[in-house]
Amino acid sequence: MSIFSENIKLLRKRKRFTQEDVAESLHMKRSTLSGYENEIAQPGMATLISFSEYYNVSVDTLIRIDLSALPESQLNQLERGYDVYIKGSKLRVLVTSVNADNEENIELVPEKAQAGYASGFADPEYIKILPTFQLPFLSKQKKYRTFQISGDSMLPIPSGSFVTGEFVQNWTFIKNKQAHIIVTLNDGIVFKVVENRIESDGKLILHSLNPLFSPYDIQIQDVKEVWKFVNYISGELPETNEMRTEALAISLKSLQKEVQQIQTRLQL
Repeated sequence: MSIFSENIKLLRKRKRFTQEDVAESLHMKRSTLSGYENEIAQPGMATLISFSEYYNVSVDTLIRIDLSALPESQLNQLERGYDVYIKGSKLRVLVTSVNADNEENIELVPEKAQAGYASGFADPEYIKILPTFQLPFLSKQKKYRTFQISGDSMLPIPSGSFVTGEFVQNWTFIKNKQAHIIVTLNDGIVFKVVENRIESDGKLILHSLNPLFSPYDIQIQDVKEVWKFVNYISGELPETNEMRTEALAISLKSLQKEVQQIQTRLQL
């Protein structure tokens, strides 16, 4: 019996569903489902994705991991949506482009294209129109993509910088205190230092380099892509400690002036 057949049968029985229940939910005949569970029929990709979405378990897990060999605690996590054994929360096929020498390009996602990227990252037609370039000092065995960041949350990396990341296939390997570009379901593209809580809580905690910004968490099912920070390119020099001290001094003087004005008004 194949791993897939055993897994879908196990997941169905753990939920106390009949074959009729599952077949109706997946819009297929009961005999078709029985064929999959008894390894008489082989599912296509569309069917695999349907089972993945129905049980909230990735395709990778369904076809590669023997769920019956997992302890109960891990099975419970899996059924709650915390698929910690897979490469992300769903099967993800990376769309990429190559140059005339059949070498993978580094696609550039400028700030103005980021809203479109969040919905078109898996669309070959969308990826094809992105600007591309090469960085000869990067490995040809890894996949890279560059994103333009905006805002002050990652200072001293300036707003407008072009940040290059290496594609992360297995999200459970995300290391704490490393910067990553995260493509999210609701917040678009964010560049943050990551704290990996996938195994314990099914989420990532995102930290800014700028201490004025508070950390926040994101559920792993809301993540679309992860790219590990490699380098950045900017036309601006990072602020020195002296420049930051001067800026703080100016802000302090302005605040003191405002306080004095308030005190003066209160005395009138």
